[in-house]
Amino acid sequence: MGLGSLLLGVHDENGKLRYAGNVGTGFDDRTLVELKSKIDAVAADASPFDGPTQHDRKAHWAKPVLLAEVSFGEWTGTGQIRHSVFRGLRTDKKPVAITRDRPKKVEDDMEATKTPSKSRSKSKSAAGSTDTAAAKPESASGRSPARKGSSAAAKSASAAPAGKAGLQVNVTNPERVIDPSTGLTKLDLVRYYGLVAPLLLEHLKGRPVSLVRAPSGIKGQLFFQKHLESKMPGVKSLDASLDPDHPPYLEVPTAAAVLSAAQMNVVEFHTWNAIKTAIDKPDRMTFDLDPGEGIDWKAMQQAASLMRGFLEQLGLESFLKTSGGKGLHVVVPLKKQHGWDTVKSFSQAIVQHVARTLPQLFVAKSGPSNRIGKIFVDYLRNGFGATTASAWSARARPGLGVSVPVRWDELDGLKSGSQWTVANIHERLDQGNAPWDGYAPQPIARAMTALDFKP
Repeated sequence: MGLGSLLLGVHDENGKLRYAGNVGTGFDDRTLVELKSKIDAVAADASPFDGPTQHDRKAHWAKPVLLAEVSFGEWTGTGQIRHSVFRGLRTDKKPVAITRDRPKKVEDDMEATKTPSKSRSKSKSAAGSTDTAAAKPESASGRSPARKGSSAAAKSASAAPAGKAGLQVNVTNPERVIDPSTGLTKLDLVRYYGLVAPLLLEHLKGRPVSLVRAPSGIKGQLFFQKHLESKMPGVKSLDASLDPDHPPYLEVPTAAAVLSAAQMNVVEFHTWNAIKTAIDKPDRMTFDLDPGEGIDWKAMQQAASLMRGFLEQLGLESFLKTSGGKGLHVVVPLKKQHGWDTVKSFSQAIVQHVARTLPQLFVAKSGPSNRIGKIFVDYLRNGFGATTASAWSARARPGLGVSVPVRWDELDGLKSGSQWTVANIHERLDQGNAPWDGYAPQPIARAMTALDFKP
């Protein structure tokens, strides 16, 4: 029996499992085999859902005990998710904890804007029944109606010009504090993006971009946006044919678009591992080194150096950047020769190898409980539709750290993954993107052979 799709569910306030749609994309051949084995082990004779689904006749039921991570575009009015993509299984939550978060109203910052904001699309989910299995999103916010504030239009300021273009944007609510830990305001953030836009655009160029918006500051509700939902001058919708099953993705092609997004409370810019003209062939792999509890910074430096060394053994050159948070990103440029499933599976094989070789330092499974005292190397960033914070993107975390390209010979001198912030970025601007000089696409066929990986 093959696996067609996972049926998704959430627990309601009474603890009953409610059908929440399905996910049929994001699987590669290896994942399908693993999923089927785990689902078969918890097979059930009857549906675990309270009420019918749209797939009852074809479904093969399972107990709702497997948790998965699923990203999606929005909740429908009938309580189902749209545009879902499977990311992987989780082990850090109990199935009963998987419920749907409800939206909170936030003040819309654009003058006379009445368009609802869609939810942040990343959710954690739990599996229970399918066209072979079922899943339940743990935390995903629904649409949040915009609330027009009386001061939104009245309070404004001009942001600094971006690069040589001399661009300016009228910033509403410029004094709004974005980060309470530093007192940095919306105007500070817009000015930051005006300053780094020329550097940022080198990493956004030609790629689908997702946005993290913080209309009420980073302590408020965050919104993960993949599609153009309201007016952002300069921000464009990509050709819908790139992914016919989803609404058009976003492109941020100019400095004016960067400033426009910042005016709309965008804090983070996330990019795909492919460009729009070759959307089916990734042009890089990204390894996100994410420290678990108890990991100190020296261990992070050691882990990045070991990752680089192993990739060199495979014949692959890699490039380093701070994450703007606690970790580091190792990026491997690729020739556009292989599809998403192959690249993701290969990146997974790399991570599993280093985790087997150095289990005292690395772990290949996500979830806080799996990485206590260890570093999770996130290969899930390499799937279709997955994104990673771009170089020069600020992060929606206390301090507003910035993801910055660095040279490998700078690794030992780094103090943290958030060494540079919106407040001190001027200390780094003279380096610009120069640390990544030599970044060039490379084939991975020999590396696959060296690892005994078969696509």
